[in-house]
Amino acid sequence: MIPAAKPIIGDDERAAVDRVLRSGMLAQGPEVAAFEAEFSAHVGGRHCVAMNSGTSALHLGFIAAGIERGDEVIVPSFSFAATANSVVLAGGVPVFADIDPQTFNIDPDHAESLINKKTKAIMPVHLYGHIAAMDRFAEISSKHGVQIIEDAAQGHLASLNGRNAGEFGTVASFSFYPTKNMTAGEGGMVVTEDAEIARTLRLLRNQGQEIRYQNEIIGFNTRMTDIHAAIGRVQLGKLPGWTKTRQENAVHLDANLKGVVTPFLAPGTTHSYHQYTIRIPGGSAEKRDAFMAGITERGVGCGVYYPTPIHRLPSFKMDLTLPQTDLVVKECVSLPVHPSLSKADLDTIVSVVNEVAASL
Repeated sequence: MIPAAKPIIGDDERAAVDRVLRSGMLAQGPEVAAFEAEFSAHVGGRHCVAMNSGTSALHLGFIAAGIERGDEVIVPSFSFAATANSVVLAGGVPVFADIDPQTFNIDPDHAESLINKKTKAIMPVHLYGHIAAMDRFAEISSKHGVQIIEDAAQGHLASLNGRNAGEFGTVASFSFYPTKNMTAGEGGMVVTEDAEIARTLRLLRNQGQEIRYQNEIIGFNTRMTDIHAAIGRVQLGKLPGWTKTRQENAVHLDANLKGVVTPFLAPGTTHSYHQYTIRIPGGSAEKRDAFMAGITERGVGCGVYYPTPIHRLPSFKMDLTLPQTDLVVKECVSLPVHPSLSKADLDTIVSVVNEVAASL
């Protein structure tokens, strides 16, 4: 079976963990500080604050950006639940917008139509590694006075007109979960240009204290360990090369797949291909599921991200009409694109996908 995703952990990561274990400094320490400084180089020199998970990064990012009880935040429903969960955890109210079916990202026009007096922010998600329409969201932010907060969990090194994901919003949050384009084992990073927000984030993640036992605010324990940061530092150094390989794999698939809708690339964007997500045309979940069963039987792993829009989950259960979201949910399938794929793997994926798509 060619896996849909595959974390890459090697001797460099093992050596980094051993270095930390031998140091005796296991909790947040010099490795975390170094990881934050090195990550900053990929987001335009912005302040970076490491967290224990991508969800913590989203949650505390909202709090530090000033989201308060009752504030509305416009989010896409076509995303992982953490996107909306983090709004609720911060006291806000998620308002679900439809998506652009080409990029799978939140539709700026629909998002703008949902703005009212309670709207405090819009959170675009750079889904699958395709950056959202951040130039358009900048216009909306300026026109309506709402913040833009980036969910960049899948957006490592995705870019628009030379600016990377994480360089646009009041805050941006990244994830280092094992299946992301780089991992720290687990963890997240909040990025901001605002020094005061960065300081608030450091307080929030550490029980509200910057100096031990001098707690300034009510805080959490969402610190990243030095063990995780050491892994993250190694992976960060490999990220550009891995991203290039993902892009090359995607080019090969784009050129050879037939009978499916391959990923769209908007002008001026660089896709980092966290997922290579195709569509099985026809608007039928049954047809899509038959396709998945067919390629899985032939040894090609795949997945659906995400089978249920957030607004239809039991945790939210809202009666909304989001036609593009509902359509894409029935048609999308993510194929392997990770850097571990061999030329033979890519040829197998092409052969199997084309065979099964032709039989539907």
